[in-house]
Amino acid sequence: MIQHAQRIPMGGAITEVPGIRVGHFTERRRPTGCTVIIAEEGATAGVDVRGAAPGTRETDLLDPANLVEKVHAILLAGGSAFGLEAATGVTRWLEEHGTGYPAGPALVPIVPAAVLFDLSVGDPRIRPDAAAGYAACEAVRAEAPAEGSVGAGTGATVGKLFGMARAMKGGIGTASLKVGAITVGAIVAVNAVGDVIEPGTGRVLAGARDPEGRRPFGTTAALLRGELPPPMQAGMATTIGVVATDAALTKAQCQRLAGAAHDGFARTIDPSHTMSDGDTVFALSTGRSGLPGNMMTLAAIVPQVMAAAVLRAVMAAKAIPPSPPGMSELG
Repeated sequence: MIQHAQRIPMGGAITEVPGIRVGHFTERRRPTGCTVIIAEEGATAGVDVRGAAPGTRETDLLDPANLVEKVHAILLAGGSAFGLEAATGVTRWLEEHGTGYPAGPALVPIVPAAVLFDLSVGDPRIRPDAAAGYAACEAVRAEAPAEGSVGAGTGATVGKLFGMARAMKGGIGTASLKVGAITVGAIVAVNAVGDVIEPGTGRVLAGARDPEGRRPFGTTAALLRGELPPPMQAGMATTIGVVATDAALTKAQCQRLAGAAHDGFARTIDPSHTMSDGDTVFALSTGRSGLPGNMMTLAAIVPQVMAAAVLRAVMAAKAIPPSPPGMSELG
């Protein structure tokens, strides 16, 4: 077993943010699943899509120029475009629980969603559907959610530029930080083309392995040496996540906060935001602290929290056959 000397990332969870709850659905027939982040009283929201191969739902609604101010849940799912169906189950569950945007005679739940590509792990005909989204809602809790190979991170992998045979297991991670009276949290499903690296040192923690499969060898370093990867099909990856705070923010501020969270990706995923990644981050403001957010401070904190969540995702990940090994399993 390789011994890693890096510092343990910050603890906590996105559920430390008042008004935020999380539920996972983990598919047992093959490695895939979905994760729902529910805002109990609704939350102002924004989004920032940086990857070139996104799979999303209702992101246009989050434009500050558009009408609806609050969302009721965010869905993160495996299954590529097929996984967007799971948002239908989340919508149904919220409607049954009397949650939604007042629209004439109905309450319409607002559920933006993003998906990642995990169809290359196991039978691709099995993917999250409406029943999976509903089940994730049934599993929602206020306690810290499980991390690693669960929910939207079940089929996640990292380090795929040199092929799946040399990749490692990704997963889902969460972290939080309280600064003064404001809490910031993040949750992320890490399914990157690139490697997950230790900030500051650049050391590869989980990523493409050497041809013998014994250890990570550094994707970017290999490219700089002139080792060219084989052609890669577009849309084979994607890291998707949510940041949340109890500071009171506008939609425009949430959009900026989502953008700042991508700095956490850039610090821990190398390379990030590639042509085969659909990297997407949502930002939620519950406003439960009653305090306005200082955007300078929040934009400095959020990348730190997101970076910690990325690291926690791969540190907790375990292989689920036929997926590749996790960081703790590589010997």
